[in-house]
Amino acid sequence: MRILLAEDDAETATYVQRGLSELGHVVTRVENGEDALHLAVTETFEALILDRMMPGMEGLDVLRRLRAAAVQVPVIVLTAKGGISDRVSGLDAGADDYLVKPFALAELVARLNALARRPPISEVVTRMEVGDIVLDVLRRSVTRAGRVLHLQPREFSLLEVLMRNSGRVVTRTMFLEQVWGFHFDPQTNIVESHLSRLRAKLRANFPDDPIETIRGAGYRMRTDD
Repeated sequence: MRILLAEDDAETATYVQRGLSELGHVVTRVENGEDALHLAVTETFEALILDRMMPGMEGLDVLRRLRAAAVQVPVIVLTAKGGISDRVSGLDAGADDYLVKPFALAELVARLNALARRPPISEVVTRMEVGDIVLDVLRRSVTRAGRVLHLQPREFSLLEVLMRNSGRVVTRTMFLEQVWGFHFDPQTNIVESHLSRLRAKLRANFPDDPIETIRGAGYRMRTDD
């Protein structure tokens, strides 16, 4: 696997680079956000390991710019901040996974392997239509009846999950796992608050709400059927 490692702490970077190289991975190492952004945009990597706190441009700013540029490389964010709000902000910025320092190399490798098992983007449906809503994963765009909707990253991901499961109920647990990467309940209203904002944008100037609440079960996209 070709991996871009963006880490300004020399000890941590050397530890990770040596360990991954010994396992056969090709690791390109940079020490600041500007170099990480440049390489991630101009070259091809299979994964990006991104330190959150770096000089110049911090990791989450790099991540936001990558996602805005439609760079879909899987990203693991490394950070010393392990609170729920810190993890949520990292995932909201577009991270695929979040690893708190200090960490064991074996755990980092396991998370990289999990990302590698995901199907390539070319094997995944990247353009979906449900009713008058069109979502394009590669362009990161959403329209309703031809009108462009401006969604935040997690709002986009929520809608993508709903549309991939069109006609089926999506539970709160499914959202937590597929959008935030949580395999536990953070005991917050994070799903409900993001869904509320998404629904407001989808139904603005339209007579109907395309998302149906299934009481006691979850949510479902309304279909023409």
